[in-house]
Order: sequence, then C-alpha cells, then structure tokens
Amino acid sequence: MHKFPLKPLLLACLAASCQQALADEVSLGTDVVTARGYASDSFSTPQAIEVVAPEATSTGPAGNLLRGKAGLALHSDGAWGQNPVLRGLKKESVVVMVDGIRMNSAQPQGALASFMDLGLLDRVEVVKGPGSVLYGSGAMGGVVNLLTPEPRFSDSARMGGRFGLSASSVDHGVAGALLVDASNSEHGLVAGIAGRDVGNYKSPGRREKRTGYESGTALLKYQYQLAEGYVLRAQAQYHQDEDVWYPGSMRKAPNPVLGPDNTLTIHSPKQTRELYGLGLDAELAGGTLSSDIYRQEVYREIRGRSSGAGRNLVTNDVSFVTHGLRSQWNGAVGSHWLTLGGEAWQMKGDPERYNYQPPAFAAQRTDPFKNGKLTSFGIFVQDEFALGTTELTAGARYDRNKGTAKQKGNGPRTMTSGLTRSDNTLSWSLGALQPLTDTLNAYASLGQAYRSPDMRERFEDAERGDGYFHVGNPKLKPERSTSYELGLKGRDGLQSYQLAAFYTRIDDYIAGRITGETNLPNKQPVKRTENLSRVVIYGLEGSLEQPLGDFLLDAGFTWLRGKNRQDNEPLYQTPASELRLGIGQPSTQGFSWHGGVRAVAAQNRIAKKFSNGSEDKTSGFVTADINLGYGFGAVAGLKASRVDLQLSNLTNKKYHEHLTEGLSGYELKAPGRGVTLAVSGSF
Repeated sequence: MHKFPLKPLLLACLAASCQQALADEVSLGTDVVTARGYASDSFSTPQAIEVVAPEATSTGPAGNLLRGKAGLALHSDGAWGQNPVLRGLKKESVVVMVDGIRMNSAQPQGALASFMDLGLLDRVEVVKGPGSVLYGSGAMGGVVNLLTPEPRFSDSARMGGRFGLSASSVDHGVAGALLVDASNSEHGLVAGIAGRDVGNYKSPGRREKRTGYESGTALLKYQYQLAEGYVLRAQAQYHQDEDVWYPGSMRKAPNPVLGPDNTLTIHSPKQTRELYGLGLDAELAGGTLSSDIYRQEVYREIRGRSSGAGRNLVTNDVSFVTHGLRSQWNGAVGSHWLTLGGEAWQMKGDPERYNYQPPAFAAQRTDPFKNGKLTSFGIFVQDEFALGTTELTAGARYDRNKGTAKQKGNGPRTMTSGLTRSDNTLSWSLGALQPLTDTLNAYASLGQAYRSPDMRERFEDAERGDGYFHVGNPKLKPERSTSYELGLKGRDGLQSYQLAAFYTRIDDYIAGRITGETNLPNKQPVKRTENLSRVVIYGLEGSLEQPLGDFLLDAGFTWLRGKNRQDNEPLYQTPASELRLGIGQPSTQGFSWHGGVRAVAAQNRIAKKFSNGSEDKTSGFVTADINLGYGFGAVAGLKASRVDLQLSNLTNKKYHEHLTEGLSGYELKAPGRGVTLAVSGSF
C-alpha cells in the first residue's frame, strides 16, 4: 500500500468537491442504467427511482447526497462512516456499487461514505425495492450505484474536462477535483483526481472532537474500438482515507489500571480501496453482450484508542479481496426485450488482530477469524413485453452461495469445524406499468429477494467500531424478503412527481441482538448475530418538482414503520418520518438560488427488548439551508464557470439523527451553522 499524496494533490489540481451541474457537462435526463441493467427511461420503469447529482457546494462523504431524499436515510457512527438506508433496510440489505461493481459484503463500515470522492461522481442512481434478480445477494432494500463519467468516442479529436475549488467554514475543510476527458473515433479516456482535507466540525456549542479526516481518489477509464461493434474497456480506481475516527464507537471501558473513566474509541489511520477491471462490449445475435472481470481490494487499519492509557489497546489490519466476473446480454427477441446474464465472485478475508492489555501491554493475538471465504454464482433472466397498453417486466435468478473459514474466534471461543454452509436461492420479480395519460403512469410490482450473511456475521468474534463485541454464527440462514409496491409517476415538461406505497416481509432477518452479556476482560456488551423469525416494513414516500412561474418548487416525504414480529416491538433503528420542502430559481447562466427546509419527526418507536435498552428516543428537528450561485458562461478560455455559496443549518439547530450511533447520551451532534464557497468550471 502506498501513501496517497493528498496535500500535494490539493495544491496541484486546485480543485474541489464539486460535481458541477453545468448544462453541457452533466445531464441527468430520465435514463438510468441500474434499474434494468441498461440505459432505460425511469418514467417507464415499475420501481421508485432517485437520481442525484452532486452540486458545487456538496461537501463531506458521498452519503450526504442521499440525506432528505424520499425513502432514504443514513446510518452513521462518525463524520466519515455514513451507510445508506433504503426504506428502513441498512447497508447489509442494500447493494452499493461503483460503476456497477459491488463494494459491500464483508467490507468495512462506511461503504458509501468513502471509496469514491464526490468530485469525480457523475450521478448516484438509487433503485428502491427488491433488486436481487439483477444484482443478487443483499438487494432487498434496493441498489445504490455511484456512477463516474464514461469515456466516449468522437468523430474528431477533442479534449475537455471540469474542475473546482471549495472551502467550508464549519469544518475548516478544503476539497478539490479535476477531471479530464479526451477522445477520437477509436479511443476514449477519462482521468481524474480528487481530495479533501477536513478538520473537526463545529456543532452548536462546541467543536466535535475527532470528526476530521483526509481522503484522496484517482480514477482512470479507457475504451478502444477494436472493430465495428466491438469495444474494449479498462479501468483503475484508487481511494485512500487517513486519520478517520468513529466518535460514535466511544464506550466506557473501566479498568483497575486505567481508571473508571477510561473510554475506548475506534480509529482508522488508513483505509484504501483499489479496483482494476477489463470489459468487452460486443454486438451479438441482434443485441449487445457486455462482459467484465475485476479485482477489488478493500484494506483497513483499525485501532482501539484508550483515553486512560493514551495508546492503542487494539490493532486490527484487515484486507478483503474480491475477484469477480459478470456477463450480460440485452436484445430483442420478437416482441420481447430480454436480459440474460451470469455473475460469479469470490471474496477472501484474513484479519490480523492484537490486544494490548494493561499493565504490561504485551501483544496478544486475537484474530476474529482466519481465512474467511465467500463464493457466489448466479444466473438470471429478465423479460420485458407488452399486453395491450400494459408494459410487463418479469425476471428470475438462481444463486448458489457458500461461506467457509479455517477458524472462528480465538481462545476459549475458537471453532475450527462446522464453519461451512452453502445455500441455494431463487429470486423473482414481476412489475406492471399502465399509462393512464400521456403524462401519468401507474405501476405495481412484487418480488422476492434475499441476502446471504456476510463474512463477519458468519465468523467474527471481536469488538467493532459500534462499541459491541460481535459474536458471529456460521449457521445463519439467508434472509428472504417478499415485497409489494404500488405507485404513480408523473412527468410533464419540468413537472415531475412520484408516489409509492410499499410493504416488505422479511423471513430469517439477520440482526445483532444485544444480549445483556459482557465480554471479558474489557467488559464490552455482546451483540450476537441471529435470525429473527419475521420482520415487516411498510410505508409511504413521495417526491415532487413543480414549476411556479419563474420558480421551481421541490418536495419529498417519507413515512415508515418497521416491526419485529418475533419480539413484538418496533424494528431496531427505524428511520423517523420526515418532510422536505424547497423553492428556487435554477439557472446555468446568471443568478440562481435555492432555499429549503428539512423537518424530521421525533422517533419514539424504539426496540426496548432487542436492543436491551440501548436504543434511545430522539427528538424531532427542523433545519434550513440556502444556496446562491452565479453562472458566468464562457470566461478566459473556459466553456462555463460558476461561483456558488451555501449557507447550511441557518438556525444553528442542535440535533442528532436517530440512526447516529453513540454511547447513550453522548451521540455525535450534527454540524452547526456553516458556509461553503465553491468555484467551478468546465473546459
């Protein structure tokens, strides 16, 4: 692993965290690639879809883009670790991808928060509801796909790109990105670098310790036209974070030597993601065959920092390496549009962990597991056809998943046998879309999805950043969900809206139960992974964009309920209901502005039994933001340029999100009032 030159990068590229929504560079349109596996119109897709593009003043981890969107929430244990929550289902039940390659399974906390900088993103596509037919294990809540710009061919040689620079007051942060693309009739290239240096942010009343971090990203994508109808693709991605703390992991760890007030907080000095991939697109049998092979490695250094000793009491270095292959064919067969494909991947993990107990602080090897391995193989088919005016989409997938390890736990808990389990799963989906008018579609969908337990849930015996000692279960069954959804989609010029009602039942729901036990010698509370007999989640969500004269109104809401039928109580860590309202005057030239409020309800529905009293109620809150911008158009050789100013949390509201982890009464507060200034442009 090589140290990423973050600060030289910032000075060299003079760029920002902005993903500038310049008209000639970023066009969201209505086409999405995630919902059906190819570019298709979201208006004609029988699922709820969100497409989000970073703005010039977008700051922090990529997860911030999802906050406040209909049906979406974030689960966090620090400023960096922000994991997506779709319709009440957390990271493990949501497939997170970068450019169509899945990132999350057994990998470290914060899959969406890190591993790709905001400044290099084109957009984020979120498909809500079951997606296992196309994406396999984990796509019960949906799919989050972070998309970077694709190389393209051009009739004549051309070169362009974008850049920016931003600074924020609340965390004394600076960030930057530079993206260049070049092409001709045979070659296409996209190259980018980005980075950010973030300090401890200020919440109302104080500066929150250990919330700063550094990060940097490099991106290279290339395509070559071998012959007519044949395109070779290659890509490399590298991301590194440094000095990442998880304040939400802080817990009391009383010790006769270190004192009764000793606390332990998880810290990551370095964590990286590397991706290398090759792909081939070929015209075949009247359709297009796309095949990709890749190698992805996620590496993380984990340290448990003691306040009493002033040193690390735990060190854990872990690397998860995945080799994968995916192939998919799309084409017309008569009046049907078929998608046929297969996917296989294998992930290996072998963490190395040491404990240093006072007073001698001698190193003790305590690996949570050894030589863990997950293997997955799947084949799938999806058919799109029409019956009269009704458009139907039907799909099915078969997967075989296997988990194994050489050893689970250490010391008296060590297991070396009974650590292999294989599962065969069948997923299916059926969706119907009925045009009611030229501008209004109704849809219905139902489907079954699944989630195979990840490596940690199966084999781990160790403390994590959430402050609990996790005890895995190698005999866990896969989760299986059955989902129903009814919705409306409207689109007329600049007006667009979505409304959806959904219900999901999950059998054998995998969760970590807080047992009330403590693990010696550090007395960590034990969280034991188990299958719950049944969980149900249901709710309503909607979003709207509506022109009002020269202005554009936007709104969104989420109402959600989750129930743990086994314990007959609310589902643990269910997001609170919320409402978002905004109005503005968008423009790529001249002055533009947008103001908005986000109102989040109190969350009084908590899991007392399952959490053993550790889940607290949270108060409701309202925050307000204002964005101001000015587009200069072509200036000094630039095709377009802008200056943007964001005023966030105008009332300096003190609050924390319900899904913010933390020692009861010490949950990390959200950032207070702040100003972000950004300069950006394209060339």
